[in-house]
Amino acid sequence: MGGRGYSPILCLIMSEEEKEPESEEVEKPLENAEDSLEAGEPEDSEEEDSEFDEEQEEVEFDLEAQVEVFRQQIEEDPDNCVHYYNLGEALSELGQTDEARESFEQALLLDENQEFSAIIHFGIGNLYYHQLMSGIQSTVVKSSVGLHSAHKKMNTISSVNDDDYAIPLREFEAAVQDIPKLKADEEIVDYISKNAPQQIATIYYKWASDLFDKARQIENYGDEVKDIKLGLKHLKKTVDIDPNHGQANLMIKYGKKMIQEGYSIYDEYGFVAKEIPGVG
Repeated sequence: MGGRGYSPILCLIMSEEEKEPESEEVEKPLENAEDSLEAGEPEDSEEEDSEFDEEQEEVEFDLEAQVEVFRQQIEEDPDNCVHYYNLGEALSELGQTDEARESFEQALLLDENQEFSAIIHFGIGNLYYHQLMSGIQSTVVKSSVGLHSAHKKMNTISSVNDDDYAIPLREFEAAVQDIPKLKADEEIVDYISKNAPQQIATIYYKWASDLFDKARQIENYGDEVKDIKLGLKHLKKTVDIDPNHGQANLMIKYGKKMIQEGYSIYDEYGFVAKEIPGVG
């Protein structure tokens, strides 16, 4: 499994042609159930209901089986972007990111009217987002400023690759931009409207945090103040989206103090390893 948790929006998007038959299928069992109760047939026991619910849950979360269903749907209806989106979502949950990305990109190509592009961009953004947040791109030093650090050799970040943050940001921003054109259930529209901006805020916070940590390495490289200033710009974008982001607000105060007063980094033996002067 990909370790991301089952997506609440998987398979909820469907074409108009698919919606009608499914609604009819759902109504018939309900009518039959009512007829059975009226006829005086006994209801299932709580134990049987519990077993049935567990079976339903197992079927619902069998992603490998769903992948095969989506592949079959693509064979039967190869021009439907929704099937490619659903396949991409399931593959991403299984950790098959390369194939998931290909499915999402094919969905975008087929979505000529951009009716589903918001959720497709959101899916692509999540692929890169989870890679970023899991630390695949880099290992960040968690050293303390003004205190003895827990610095260990090789536990540093020597560079911050802008694309690692810019690519998921671009996808989430595209998702937000395309929300007005999204032809989906109201709960899906609300989900994207709420979560895409939050992902953007989190990425900017992560970007700033990594820049701050890079500026606190023991090694001197000359761009420490530049990193802090750029981090502050990203933090401002975070609080513009989420004014109550406590960590971002605290880091803004901390970063401004670092620039004004300067800061020192201590090695594991308690000696000053690096001093960055303030601007006064």
